[in-house]
Amino acid sequence: MNQNIDLCIYTLTHKPFDIPPDPLYQPLHVGRSGAKDLGYMGDDTGENISHQNCYYSELTGLYWIWKNAKNSHVGTCHYRRYLLNKQEKIFHKNEYLDLLKKYDIITTKQVVLNHSYKDAFSANHNGLALEMTGNMIRELYPKDAVIFEELVNQNRTYFGNILVAKKEIFDAYCAWLFSIFFQVQKRIDLETGEDAYHKRVFGFISEFLLLVFVRARGLSACECKVGMLGEKAETAEIKKELARYFRARDVEGAKAYFLARKKERPDVTMEASDVTGELHLCMQIIAAAGLELQRTGENILQKENRYDALISLFARQNSVVSAWCARNQTKDDLYFLRNSMLSDISWEVAAAVVPGTAQQKKEWLKELLQYKNGR
Repeated sequence: MNQNIDLCIYTLTHKPFDIPPDPLYQPLHVGRSGAKDLGYMGDDTGENISHQNCYYSELTGLYWIWKNAKNSHVGTCHYRRYLLNKQEKIFHKNEYLDLLKKYDIITTKQVVLNHSYKDAFSANHNGLALEMTGNMIRELYPKDAVIFEELVNQNRTYFGNILVAKKEIFDAYCAWLFSIFFQVQKRIDLETGEDAYHKRVFGFISEFLLLVFVRARGLSACECKVGMLGEKAETAEIKKELARYFRARDVEGAKAYFLARKKERPDVTMEASDVTGELHLCMQIIAAAGLELQRTGENILQKENRYDALISLFARQNSVVSAWCARNQTKDDLYFLRNSMLSDISWEVAAAVVPGTAQQKKEWLKELLQYKNGR
Protein backbone atom coordinates (compact mmCIF):
# COMPACT_ATOMS: atom_id res chain seq x y z
CA MET A 1 0.00 0.00 0.00
CA ASN A 2 2.90 2.35 0.73
CA GLN A 3 3.99 2.18 -2.90
CA ASN A 4 0.82 4.04 -3.90
CA ILE A 5 1.55 6.99 -1.63
CA ASP A 6 3.26 9.89 -3.39
CA LEU A 7 6.52 10.84 -1.66
CA CYS A 8 9.39 12.86 -3.09
CA ILE A 9 12.63 13.79 -1.32
CA TYR A 10 13.98 16.93 -2.97
CA THR A 11 17.79 16.87 -2.93
CA LEU A 12 18.84 20.50 -2.61
CA THR A 13 22.02 21.41 -4.48
CA HIS A 14 23.95 24.29 -5.98
CA LYS A 15 26.53 22.17 -7.81
CA PRO A 16 26.71 18.94 -9.85
CA PHE A 17 26.71 15.76 -7.74
CA ASP A 18 26.26 12.01 -7.94
CA ILE A 19 22.49 11.53 -7.72
CA PRO A 20 21.35 8.56 -5.60
CA PRO A 21 20.03 5.81 -7.90
CA ASP A 22 16.75 5.64 -5.94
CA PRO A 23 14.14 7.67 -7.92
CA LEU A 24 12.74 8.83 -4.57
CA TYR A 25 15.49 11.49 -4.54
CA GLN A 26 14.82 14.37 -6.94
CA PRO A 27 17.59 16.98 -7.47
CA LEU A 28 16.45 20.58 -7.00
CA HIS A 29 18.87 23.35 -7.97
CA VAL A 30 18.49 26.08 -5.34
CA GLY A 31 19.35 29.63 -6.29
CA ARG A 32 19.18 28.76 -9.98
CA SER A 33 17.97 32.24 -10.86
CA GLY A 34 20.99 33.92 -12.43
CA ALA A 35 23.21 30.88 -11.86
CA LYS A 36 24.75 28.44 -14.33
CA ASP A 37 22.22 25.80 -15.37
CA LEU A 38 23.25 22.44 -13.91
CA GLY A 39 20.64 20.50 -15.86
CA TYR A 40 18.46 19.86 -12.80
CA MET A 41 14.97 21.07 -12.00
CA GLY A 42 15.35 24.53 -10.47
CA ASP A 43 13.69 26.65 -7.80
CA ASP A 44 13.23 29.52 -10.28
CA THR A 45 9.98 28.26 -11.84
CA GLY A 46 6.43 28.90 -10.74
CA GLU A 47 6.05 30.94 -7.56
CA ASN A 48 9.55 31.32 -6.18
CA ILE A 49 12.15 33.40 -4.31
CA SER A 50 15.15 31.90 -6.12
CA HIS A 51 16.69 35.35 -6.62
CA GLN A 52 16.93 35.74 -2.83
CA ASN A 53 19.08 32.65 -2.35
CA CYS A 54 21.93 34.84 -1.08
CA TYR A 55 19.82 35.53 2.03
CA TYR A 56 17.83 32.31 2.33
CA SER A 57 20.31 29.64 1.16
CA GLU A 58 18.53 26.25 0.79
CA LEU A 59 15.29 27.80 2.03
CA THR A 60 14.57 28.99 -1.51
CA GLY A 61 14.17 25.29 -2.24
CA LEU A 62 11.77 24.81 0.67
CA TYR A 63 9.75 27.79 -0.54
CA TRP A 64 9.56 26.30 -4.05
CA ILE A 65 8.38 22.94 -2.67
CA TRP A 66 5.75 24.68 -0.53
CA LYS A 67 4.36 26.68 -3.42
CA ASN A 68 4.78 24.27 -6.35
CA ALA A 69 5.15 20.62 -5.33
CA LYS A 70 2.00 18.48 -5.63
CA ASN A 71 3.24 15.43 -3.72
CA SER A 72 1.18 14.22 -0.76
CA HIS A 73 4.39 13.67 1.25
CA VAL A 74 7.61 15.67 0.78
CA GLY A 75 11.08 15.91 2.20
CA THR A 76 14.39 17.67 1.81
CA CYS A 77 17.99 16.57 2.00
CA HIS A 78 21.25 17.94 0.61
CA TYR A 79 23.47 16.75 -2.19
CA ARG A 80 25.94 15.60 0.50
CA ARG A 81 23.67 15.05 3.52
CA TYR A 82 21.05 12.33 3.80
CA LEU A 83 19.02 10.98 6.70
CA LEU A 84 20.09 7.45 7.66
CA ASN A 85 18.12 4.49 9.00
CA LYS A 86 19.19 2.30 11.93
CA GLN A 87 21.51 0.37 9.62
CA GLU A 88 23.07 3.72 8.68
CA LYS A 89 21.86 3.43 5.10
CA ILE A 90 19.96 6.06 3.12
CA PHE A 91 16.21 5.63 3.67
CA HIS A 92 14.00 4.07 1.03
CA LYS A 93 10.43 5.17 0.39
CA ASN A 94 8.64 2.53 2.46
CA GLU A 95 10.93 3.15 5.43
CA TYR A 96 9.99 6.83 5.39
CA LEU A 97 6.28 6.13 5.00
CA ASP A 98 6.28 3.57 7.81
CA LEU A 99 7.89 6.12 10.12
CA LEU A 100 5.36 8.76 9.10
CA LYS A 101 2.60 6.49 10.45
CA LYS A 102 4.16 6.92 13.88
CA TYR A 103 5.68 10.41 13.69
CA ASP A 104 4.59 13.78 12.35
CA ILE A 105 8.02 14.68 11.05
CA ILE A 106 11.38 13.03 10.36
CA THR A 107 14.45 15.19 10.79
CA THR A 108 18.02 15.28 12.09
CA LYS A 109 19.25 14.49 15.55
CA GLN A 110 19.58 17.59 17.68
CA VAL A 111 22.97 19.28 17.82
CA VAL A 112 24.14 19.98 21.37
CA LEU A 113 26.00 23.30 21.57
CA ASN A 114 28.60 24.41 24.09
CA HIS A 115 26.57 27.52 24.85
CA SER A 116 22.98 28.69 24.53
CA TYR A 117 21.71 28.97 20.97
CA LYS A 118 21.45 32.74 21.40
CA ASP A 119 25.09 33.06 22.49
CA ALA A 120 26.36 30.60 19.86
CA PHE A 121 24.48 32.36 17.06
CA SER A 122 25.48 35.86 18.14
CA ALA A 123 29.13 34.84 18.33
CA ASN A 124 29.15 33.93 14.63
CA HIS A 125 26.33 35.87 13.00
CA ASN A 126 24.27 39.05 13.15
CA GLY A 127 22.66 38.82 16.58
CA LEU A 128 20.15 41.52 15.61
CA ALA A 129 18.60 39.13 13.08
CA LEU A 130 17.88 36.57 15.79
CA GLU A 131 16.57 39.25 18.13
CA MET A 132 14.26 40.59 15.44
CA THR A 133 13.09 37.05 14.69
CA GLY A 134 12.05 36.70 18.32
CA ASN A 135 10.25 40.03 18.14
CA MET A 136 8.31 38.97 15.07
CA ILE A 137 7.30 35.66 16.66
CA ARG A 138 5.98 37.60 19.65
CA GLU A 139 4.04 39.88 17.30
CA LEU A 140 2.71 37.30 14.83
CA TYR A 141 2.53 34.14 16.96
CA PRO A 142 2.44 35.19 20.63
CA LYS A 143 1.64 31.65 21.80
CA ASP A 144 4.88 30.44 20.23
CA ALA A 145 6.98 33.17 21.86
CA VAL A 146 7.26 31.29 25.15
CA ILE A 147 8.71 28.26 23.39
CA PHE A 148 11.09 30.46 21.40
CA GLU A 149 12.38 32.19 24.54
CA GLU A 150 12.80 28.90 26.35
CA LEU A 151 14.71 27.21 23.53
CA VAL A 152 16.84 30.16 22.44
CA ASN A 153 18.36 30.18 25.93
CA GLN A 154 19.05 26.44 25.81
CA ASN A 155 21.78 24.67 23.86
CA ARG A 156 20.04 22.55 21.22
CA THR A 157 19.07 22.93 17.58
CA TYR A 158 18.32 20.92 14.46
CA PHE A 159 20.56 21.50 11.47
CA GLY A 160 20.56 21.51 7.69
CA ASN A 161 16.86 22.24 7.09
CA ILE A 162 16.41 18.52 6.47
CA LEU A 163 12.91 17.18 7.11
CA VAL A 164 10.28 14.78 5.78
CA ALA A 165 6.54 15.08 6.49
CA LYS A 166 3.08 15.04 5.01
CA LYS A 167 2.75 17.97 2.65
CA GLU A 168 0.17 19.65 4.89
CA ILE A 169 2.62 19.73 7.80
CA PHE A 170 5.46 20.86 5.55
CA ASP A 171 3.24 23.63 4.17
CA ALA A 172 2.17 24.75 7.65
CA TYR A 173 5.80 24.98 8.71
CA CYS A 174 6.78 26.99 5.62
CA ALA A 175 3.80 29.35 5.98
CA TRP A 176 4.85 30.01 9.59
CA LEU A 177 8.57 30.33 8.79
CA PHE A 178 8.38 32.65 5.80
CA SER A 179 5.73 34.88 7.36
CA ILE A 180 8.28 35.56 10.11
CA PHE A 181 11.32 35.98 7.87
CA PHE A 182 9.64 38.22 5.32
CA GLN A 183 8.84 40.67 8.12
CA VAL A 184 12.33 40.40 9.63
CA GLN A 185 13.82 41.09 6.20
CA LYS A 186 11.99 44.44 6.09
CA ARG A 187 13.47 45.45 9.44
CA ILE A 188 17.19 44.60 9.23
CA ASP A 189 20.05 45.55 6.92
CA LEU A 190 21.36 42.44 5.18
CA GLU A 191 23.89 44.27 3.02
CA THR A 192 26.09 46.64 5.01
CA GLY A 193 29.23 44.95 6.23
CA GLU A 194 27.99 41.43 5.50
CA ASP A 195 29.97 39.01 3.35
CA ALA A 196 28.32 36.31 1.23
CA TYR A 197 28.49 33.75 4.03
CA HIS A 198 26.89 35.94 6.69
CA LYS A 199 24.17 37.22 4.37
CA ARG A 200 22.62 33.74 4.49
CA VAL A 201 21.22 34.59 7.91
CA PHE A 202 17.74 33.10 7.35
CA GLY A 203 19.20 29.77 6.32
CA PHE A 204 21.03 29.61 9.64
CA ILE A 205 18.19 30.75 11.92
CA SER A 206 15.67 28.42 10.26
CA GLU A 207 17.59 25.36 11.47
CA PHE A 208 16.76 26.42 15.03
CA LEU A 209 13.22 27.53 14.20
CA LEU A 210 12.32 24.03 13.03
CA LEU A 211 12.89 22.91 16.63
CA VAL A 212 10.73 25.79 17.86
CA PHE A 213 7.92 24.87 15.44
CA VAL A 214 8.01 21.19 16.38
CA ARG A 215 7.83 22.00 20.10
CA ALA A 216 5.25 24.77 19.73
CA ARG A 217 2.93 22.58 17.65
CA GLY A 218 3.44 19.51 19.83
CA LEU A 219 4.64 17.46 16.87
CA SER A 220 6.25 14.06 17.29
CA ALA A 221 9.65 13.94 15.63
CA CYS A 222 11.75 10.97 14.59
CA GLU A 223 15.34 12.21 14.88
CA CYS A 224 17.85 10.41 12.67
CA LYS A 225 21.56 10.41 12.00
CA VAL A 226 22.79 12.29 8.95
CA GLY A 227 25.21 10.66 6.52
CA MET A 228 27.81 12.77 4.76
CA LEU A 229 28.72 11.73 1.23
CA GLY A 230 32.07 13.15 0.23
CA GLU A 231 33.44 16.48 1.36
CA LYS A 232 32.79 20.05 0.32
CA ALA A 233 34.84 21.44 -2.53
CA GLU A 234 35.84 24.32 -0.23
CA THR A 235 37.22 21.85 2.32
CA ALA A 236 39.23 19.99 -0.30
CA GLU A 237 40.64 23.29 -1.57
CA ILE A 238 41.75 24.34 1.93
CA LYS A 239 43.42 20.98 2.57
CA LYS A 240 45.25 21.16 -0.76
CA GLU A 241 46.54 24.66 -0.02
CA LEU A 242 47.62 23.76 3.53
CA ALA A 243 49.50 20.78 2.11
CA ARG A 244 51.39 23.22 -0.12
CA TYR A 245 52.35 25.38 2.88
CA PHE A 246 53.43 22.30 4.85
CA ARG A 247 55.64 21.14 1.96
CA ALA A 248 57.26 24.58 1.94
CA ARG A 249 57.66 24.33 5.75
CA ASP A 250 55.90 27.71 5.95
CA VAL A 251 54.19 27.70 9.35
CA GLU A 252 53.27 31.38 9.36
CA GLY A 253 51.93 31.19 5.82
CA ALA A 254 49.76 28.19 6.73
CA LYS A 255 48.44 29.99 9.81
CA ALA A 256 47.63 33.21 7.94
CA TYR A 257 45.93 31.32 5.11
CA PHE A 258 43.83 29.16 7.44
CA LEU A 259 42.70 32.09 9.60
CA ALA A 260 41.71 34.06 6.50
CA ARG A 261 39.65 31.18 5.13
CA LYS A 262 38.03 30.53 8.52
CA LYS A 263 37.06 34.19 8.80
CA GLU A 264 35.55 33.98 5.32
CA ARG A 265 33.79 30.66 6.05
CA PRO A 266 33.37 30.11 9.82
CA ASP A 267 31.68 26.77 9.13
CA VAL A 268 34.76 25.10 7.60
CA THR A 269 35.69 23.32 10.83
CA MET A 270 32.15 22.24 11.67
CA GLU A 271 31.43 18.52 11.39
CA ALA A 272 29.29 19.00 8.31
CA SER A 273 32.25 20.53 6.44
CA ASP A 274 35.25 18.86 8.07
CA VAL A 275 33.91 15.33 7.62
CA THR A 276 37.27 13.60 8.19
CA GLY A 277 38.39 15.91 11.00
CA GLU A 278 41.55 16.76 9.05
CA LEU A 279 41.13 20.51 9.30
CA HIS A 280 41.06 20.24 13.09
CA LEU A 281 44.30 18.27 12.85
CA CYS A 282 45.74 20.94 10.56
CA MET A 283 44.93 23.55 13.20
CA GLN A 284 46.77 21.42 15.75
CA ILE A 285 49.78 20.97 13.46
CA ILE A 286 49.97 24.72 12.86
CA ALA A 287 49.62 25.47 16.59
CA ALA A 288 52.31 22.97 17.58
CA ALA A 289 54.72 24.02 14.83
CA GLY A 290 54.19 27.68 15.66
CA LEU A 291 54.93 27.18 19.36
CA GLU A 292 57.96 25.05 18.56
CA LEU A 293 59.32 27.73 16.24
CA GLN A 294 58.69 30.42 18.83
CA ARG A 295 60.35 28.55 21.70
CA THR A 296 63.14 26.62 20.00
CA GLY A 297 63.64 28.05 16.52
CA GLU A 298 62.76 24.67 14.99
CA ASN A 299 59.50 22.85 14.30
CA ILE A 300 57.95 19.55 13.22
CA LEU A 301 57.79 20.59 9.55
CA GLN A 302 61.58 20.41 9.39
CA LYS A 303 61.33 16.69 10.22
CA GLU A 304 58.14 15.84 8.33
CA ASN A 305 56.43 18.03 5.74
CA ARG A 306 54.17 15.58 3.88
CA TYR A 307 50.48 16.30 4.48
CA ASP A 308 49.25 12.70 4.77
CA ALA A 309 52.10 11.72 7.06
CA LEU A 310 51.47 14.72 9.32
CA ILE A 311 47.75 13.97 9.54
CA SER A 312 48.46 10.35 10.42
CA LEU A 313 51.11 11.33 12.98
CA PHE A 314 48.94 13.84 14.82
CA ALA A 315 45.84 11.65 14.71
CA ARG A 316 47.88 8.88 16.34
CA GLN A 317 49.15 11.34 18.92
CA ASN A 318 45.60 12.34 19.84
CA SER A 319 44.53 8.74 20.26
CA VAL A 320 47.48 8.14 22.59
CA VAL A 321 46.66 11.23 24.67
CA SER A 322 43.00 10.21 24.93
CA ALA A 323 43.99 6.70 26.00
CA TRP A 324 46.45 8.06 28.55
CA CYS A 325 43.85 10.38 30.11
CA ALA A 326 41.33 7.52 30.25
CA ARG A 327 43.98 5.26 31.83
CA ASN A 328 43.63 2.58 29.15
CA GLN A 329 46.83 3.07 27.11
CA THR A 330 48.29 0.03 25.34
CA LYS A 331 51.88 -1.09 24.85
CA ASP A 332 51.73 0.32 21.32
CA ASP A 333 50.57 3.66 22.74
CA LEU A 334 53.48 3.75 25.18
CA TYR A 335 55.96 2.81 22.46
CA PHE A 336 54.66 5.64 20.24
CA LEU A 337 54.85 8.08 23.16
CA ARG A 338 58.53 7.37 23.74
CA ASN A 339 59.69 6.89 20.16
CA SER A 340 57.77 9.29 17.90
CA MET A 341 59.44 12.39 16.51
CA LEU A 342 56.92 14.62 18.30
CA SER A 343 58.26 17.20 20.75
CA ASP A 344 57.15 17.91 24.31
CA ILE A 345 55.55 21.08 22.95
CA SER A 346 53.47 19.06 20.48
CA TRP A 347 52.26 16.79 23.31
CA GLU A 348 51.39 19.93 25.29
CA VAL A 349 49.16 21.15 22.44
CA ALA A 350 47.54 17.72 22.10
CA ALA A 351 46.78 17.58 25.83
CA ALA A 352 45.16 21.01 25.62
CA VAL A 353 42.42 19.79 23.28
CA VAL A 354 41.44 16.64 25.19
CA PRO A 355 38.22 16.98 27.26
CA GLY A 356 38.81 17.78 30.92
CA THR A 357 39.38 20.59 33.38
CA ALA A 358 42.46 22.78 33.21
CA GLN A 359 43.84 21.14 36.36
CA GLN A 360 43.23 17.64 35.01
CA LYS A 361 44.97 18.49 31.74
CA LYS A 362 47.93 19.89 33.63
CA GLU A 363 48.29 16.73 35.70
CA TRP A 364 47.83 14.41 32.69
CA LEU A 365 50.45 16.30 30.69
CA LYS A 366 52.96 16.20 33.57
CA GLU A 367 52.57 12.42 33.95
CA LEU A 368 52.68 11.86 30.19
CA LEU A 369 55.89 13.85 29.71
CA GLN A 370 57.53 12.17 32.66
CA TYR A 371 56.93 8.80 31.03
CA LYS A 372 57.92 10.06 27.59
CA ASN A 373 61.23 11.36 28.82
CA GLY A 374 61.98 8.34 31.05
CA ARG A 375 61.71 10.14 34.35
